[in-house]
Amino acid sequence: MAEAGATVYVTGRSSIVETAALASASAGTVIPLVCDHRDDEAVAAAFRVIEGREGRLDLLINNATAVPELHLLFGERPFWELQPSEWDGLFTVGLRSHFIASQHAARLMVRDRGGLIANISSAGAKTKIGIVPYGVGKAALDHMTAEMAQELRQYGVGVVSLWPPPSRTEGMLADATDDTDTAAWSSPLFTGHVIAALAATNPLQRSGEAVSVRALAAELGVADDAVIPA
Repeated sequence: MAEAGATVYVTGRSSIVETAALASASAGTVIPLVCDHRDDEAVAAAFRVIEGREGRLDLLINNATAVPELHLLFGERPFWELQPSEWDGLFTVGLRSHFIASQHAARLMVRDRGGLIANISSAGAKTKIGIVPYGVGKAALDHMTAEMAQELRQYGVGVVSLWPPPSRTEGMLADATDDTDTAAWSSPLFTGHVIAALAATNPLQRSGEAVSVRALAAELGVADDAVIPA
């Protein structure tokens, strides 16, 4: 988003100055905000900062969640062996935090008659690729996207669920095994490039849909330079 020239506010539970500094080397501006998305008041305060400084909000990307280690999240443990905390992390910090942030964003976007909310979901909403709470939470997120889109359409505000491909983040790479084909994974920037391209179109174009990032990239003409051909 910063590469596209946007002013980007990035939230994290701890200081994310390094992340902001790396992104700020591009055309836009990146401003870190310490915010624990378990805390409704902290979230409200973050949106007050954004409104006070910018006066508006054009795009919200919901990606906050609390997950177990990736090999556990995408493992094969049966649901009866899971801890309740693993459900709570994915639903309280994941699904619920997306709802709360979307409420704050929608108030600004409805006022200004435009904007886009992008919910980072997963193909796990349709296909089992991890523990039960993960897929259930993503399915709920996709349904929430569809219902929010219906209510926001009359105000020119779009809502979309995006299913990113496997990406070469530090965490994913650290969890890869010798049998994992990481060459087929995407750049961590790829999903951001696709969202930037989508935001530049009519926000209602795909509103209410749950769509694969790679499929949307092909539609919008966004290349994933990080994928290494076989």
